[in-house]
Amino acid sequence: MLLQPPSQLRPKIRIDSAELRLVELKLLNPFRISTGVATKKTFPLLILRSGNIEGYAEGVCDTLPDYLPETTVSSMMMMRDVFLPQIIGKEFSTPYELSQMMRHWRDHQMAKACVEMAYWDLWAKTLGLSLSHALGGTRKDVEVGVSLGIKEIPDTLLDVERHVQQGYRRIKLKVMPGHDLKLLEKVRNRFPDIHLTVDANCAYTLADLALLRQFDDFDLDYIEQPLAWDDLQDHAKLQSMMRTAICLDECIRTPELCRKALAIDAGRVINIKVGRVGGHANARQIHDICQAHDVPVWCGGMLESGIGRAHNIHLSTLEQFKRPGDTSSSSRYFERDIVCEKLETENGIMPVPSNGAGIGVTPDYDFLETVTLSRETL
Repeated sequence: MLLQPPSQLRPKIRIDSAELRLVELKLLNPFRISTGVATKKTFPLLILRSGNIEGYAEGVCDTLPDYLPETTVSSMMMMRDVFLPQIIGKEFSTPYELSQMMRHWRDHQMAKACVEMAYWDLWAKTLGLSLSHALGGTRKDVEVGVSLGIKEIPDTLLDVERHVQQGYRRIKLKVMPGHDLKLLEKVRNRFPDIHLTVDANCAYTLADLALLRQFDDFDLDYIEQPLAWDDLQDHAKLQSMMRTAICLDECIRTPELCRKALAIDAGRVINIKVGRVGGHANARQIHDICQAHDVPVWCGGMLESGIGRAHNIHLSTLEQFKRPGDTSSSSRYFERDIVCEKLETENGIMPVPSNGAGIGVTPDYDFLETVTLSRETL
């Protein structure tokens, strides 16, 4: 059961208004995975207001359903037309109470997460707490790895070398059929001691079993989501035939799916993306389920701006986050971020943002205006 603050620490917070923006940031470099290439990040940005306090969150949906079925259009529609009208003008004592109002609507986890996360920020600020403390985290900084998109092998080797020199604690390579074993052989031979993982983004099937079993030769910490985005059974079958741990990403969209996955040994590491699982409350529950099974977790990234990145860093301070996450420096992705504070790592360590309570970062409104495609106030 999730712990909640005692009743005397539960002020009722009235949500006066919401501002929903669509924001677009150009990526410094194209980011290629097995399902396509991203050159920009287009995302919903939500601001909840109560009196003179603001709570911030961003959505992690994609323009097209190439990660999960939810898209930018469907996510913004659900927030604008369904979720936000339910909460504006109402009072809530905790984020858990707010989450219950959205529970009976099917799926749309990314839209639910955006609304809930903005309220977590608002709530923590009202209590005068950092979000990490409100969630139950204890660390002042977190270990960070990098995720490297698909490139030609010589370019990937240069990328790996650069990030190893910068002190990142884990190198994750994107792989797909035809871009896997030779890549791993070259990287592992050149860097025999690095903490190395791969992410397939659902690019393989059980017909590739013979190939996938060769991944065991490269001393990987895990192989992330090798099979279909909604299939636990085949992942369980594959895990039984491999030494390398499988890490589940797309498959884990609710605490219930996490429990079922661990029960059948479909994976031995879990990637928690707070936007994918419906918010911080579900992320904490998944964390606790994995802790009970002694399964390590880490925080995945979705090319977030500083708002989403800050949420991820605070979540990563919980105890069971035992693998380096994807919360690397914002400057790896964007020429300029939408927050005033710089989120930068040093020797593979990311400090928890601490400029005030809540998520500890503030929007750079002047710059935000220049990258906002649309804005509406409810």
